[in-house]
This record gives sequence, C-alpha cells and structure tokens, in this order.
Amino acid sequence: KQRTWWTIGWYAVFTVLGVLATAIFIKGFIDSNDVDFDLGATLKKVLGGGLSGAAAMVLQVLTLMPLRTIMNYQYRYGTTMTQATKTLYADSGWTCYYQGLTAALTGPSPQASHTAANAGILALLKGNKYMRNSPALAKMIFASFAAAAFRMILTPIDTVKTTMQTEGKAGLTILRSRIKRYGIGTLWYGAFATAAATFVGHYPWFATYNGLDEALPQPNTLVEKLLRQAFIGFCASVVSDSVSNSLRVVKTYRQVHETRIGYFAAAEAVIAQDGLLGLFGRGLKTRILANGLQGLMFSVLWKLFMDL
Repeated sequence: KQRTWWTIGWYAVFTVLGVLATAIFIKGFIDSNDVDFDLGATLKKVLGGGLSGAAAMVLQVLTLMPLRTIMNYQYRYGTTMTQATKTLYADSGWTCYYQGLTAALTGPSPQASHTAANAGILALLKGNKYMRNSPALAKMIFASFAAAAFRMILTPIDTVKTTMQTEGKAGLTILRSRIKRYGIGTLWYGAFATAAATFVGHYPWFATYNGLDEALPQPNTLVEKLLRQAFIGFCASVVSDSVSNSLRVVKTYRQVHETRIGYFAAAEAVIAQDGLLGLFGRGLKTRILANGLQGLMFSVLWKLFMDL
C-alpha cells in the first residue's frame, strides 16, 4: 500500500507539471493571436531533425557500441575501464562488446526524438509571436520534457540492451525471470530515472550546443564547419555527462538488477560499495570519452544530413 501511494504521488506530480506546461503553452498561442504560424514548415523541421538524428545515430551505434558496453558494465559493477574491458573480453571475446546490438539499432529513435524535439519545438516557438521572445533556455525546457517523455515510452528497449551489455548471454534469462516474478512492468524499471537523466542531460546538451552555435563565428569552408561542429558537440557532451551521470548510475543499477530494487536502495548500494565518488563518478571517464566522440560525430553528421 505504501508503495502504491508513493507511485500515485509521483504520477500526480508529473501530471500537474505536464498540465501546467501545457496550459502555459496554450495560453501563449491564444494571447498571441498568431495567424502567421506555418504548421507545414514546423512539421518539416521536426521530420528533418528526427531523420537526420536517426541516420547519424545508426553510424554511431556501429562504431561506438564497445565503449558504451564497457560504460554500462562500469555503471553496474563499478570497476575501472581497463578491468571492465578485460572482464567482458574474457566472457565471450570481442562479440561481448556488441551484446544487445539489435536493441541498440532500434535505439536511434530516442536520439532522433532528442533532435526532433529540439528542432521542432524551437521552430514551433519561433513561429509564435508570444513565445518567440522567451529566453532560449526557457524554450529548451519544452524540448527537454518532450524528449524525456519519449524516452520513458522506449525504456523496455533500453532495458534489454543494457541488461545484455552488463550480464552477457544471461541477460535475457534474467529479464524473463523478472517478468515471470514481477510482471511485464519490470521492463520499465528505471523509467523515471531515464526521464530525469534525459531531461537533465538533454537540457544542458542543447543549451550548450545552441549557445555555442550562436556565439561562435560562422564558418567559411567545409573544414571550418566540421571543426566548429566537432568542438560544439564535444563541449555539449562533457557538460551534459557531468550533470546527469549519477542518475544514469542509479538507473542502470535498478534496470539490470536480478531482483526488484528501488531507486534509493540502488543509490545506497552503490554508495556502500564505492562511496559518493562511485555514485557520481562510476563510468564517467568512459562516458565522457564515448559521448564526447558521439557528440562530435552526431553534431557533424546531423548537420551534414540536414544539409543534404
């Protein structure tokens, strides 16, 4: 009963926040009396941003998945990058780094949702007289909420991928056992932490990205354009990872655990093993490396695909 009321309380809080955000958004359009808003152009922006993000993400999955497998293993067990690499390789050779590849290739959708939300929401707000004058960071809140909500829906895909990355071939057995014991809802373990980490990570990523994109001088050549995008993407990833890492550690621990474990219990288990440094720093160096390369590749490839 206590667990039920706790769950209901969280749903109530998120529902109120969603209603308030929607009310403010609708009020803005009503007060603006905006008749010049181009719905077709906005939808084109959303579709373009999402498809470009998905295309860029597929290439990243194939090239960076070994690093992300090592990172998720560190999140779960707290070892060093070198030790995690050796342990995984000893399990089943180089193929262990690509456990969960099918689920990972389904994963361009979350990253596409990030770019679609960013491109679409900004285009939507820019086309409205009332909302276009809002601060840039305030506009990002709408995009961040949209991306976080979409990631919650796709949590089962991430659960399958992450469990296979950290537990190897036994991952699917663990998931089947949990589903049999706790129900299908076990696939959504870590959904709230996923949404929180997505929001906390998405907001500073695109805030940094958009801020640097406006502040830095425009490039004149293709080489300058690629270097500029690479620098912006790397900086955005470092900021995002440093802010959201602890949430991802807790999310991963709860998501792949053999039995049901709450967020606070997961955090306590991590702290008991590695201290607060473990909670905030597990896998952070690997994540900065992986996401730095991902942000670099994504921002460059996204822009290239958008310009095609």
